[in-house]
Amino acid sequence: MNTKIKQLVKRGLKLVFGKRPIYTTANIVTLAPNELLKGRFALITGGTSGIGFAIAEIFLRSGASVCITSRSQERINNALKKLENTASEHNVHVYGYVLDSRNVSSYDSAICSIAEMEGKVDILVNNAGISGGDIPTVSEEEYDNILDTNLKGVFFLSRTLGKYFKEHHIKGNILNIASSSSLRPAGSAYTVSKWGIRGLTLGLAKSLAPYGIIVNGVAPGPTATPMLNKNGSDNIAINGIPAKRYALPEEIANMALFLVSDMGRMVLGDVVYMTGGAGLLTFDDIGYDF
Repeated sequence: MNTKIKQLVKRGLKLVFGKRPIYTTANIVTLAPNELLKGRFALITGGTSGIGFAIAEIFLRSGASVCITSRSQERINNALKKLENTASEHNVHVYGYVLDSRNVSSYDSAICSIAEMEGKVDILVNNAGISGGDIPTVSEEEYDNILDTNLKGVFFLSRTLGKYFKEHHIKGNILNIASSSSLRPAGSAYTVSKWGIRGLTLGLAKSLAPYGIIVNGVAPGPTATPMLNKNGSDNIAINGIPAKRYALPEEIANMALFLVSDMGRMVLGDVVYMTGGAGLLTFDDIGYDF
């Protein structure tokens, strides 16, 4: 076979096979049932699916009771059905509460109602969030919706819980679900909101540390949640980042458990980046069009 033919064959093979998706899975290690959070009560916003749901599940298996929130009662009901067996197995409770993160005026009454479920709240996980808002196409309404949900809501709910912890002498935890986007050039409203979360985590940690309140963040990279993996495929391969795959919600939940447990009390004001290299080692895996 001459050189020209060899080149044509190689080019043809590359066209046929080079764009075929690589099928990737991951072997995720999770902690066995434990008592790391025994007797504690966690409020998890946006806890009906994805990362929030995985955090709720691992908290239940670690001895905490949990309240998940959503704007939708139907989504809460569906999630509770999936979590109730886990709660029963570990002799803890799981609750749901309809909460719109954009409605700041509802926070005081919401926290009072949620605290009554178990007598106190001592963990807040700010997980609720929405994506989108690219600079070239975002409308003012969409921008406001993203910032109100992802940043304004976190700001004021953290303030509400921070005051609650302080007034009741609770050495609690606030954990913000940040993003690898906070390390990237901000090309969208979503990325702007996550830059805000990064700074807010530092500010809250410094302000609340004197009261024994621990504030940290977890920053996932691309994660196989309904928000990103809309086609429901179980293939977690992704090009463009060093890890070559999506993170799984259970991986993020493992770190969340560590950070709100007593094992993590010397981690203060930090954001743990679980990005597979996205944002840390590269940010060219997404487009920057204008």
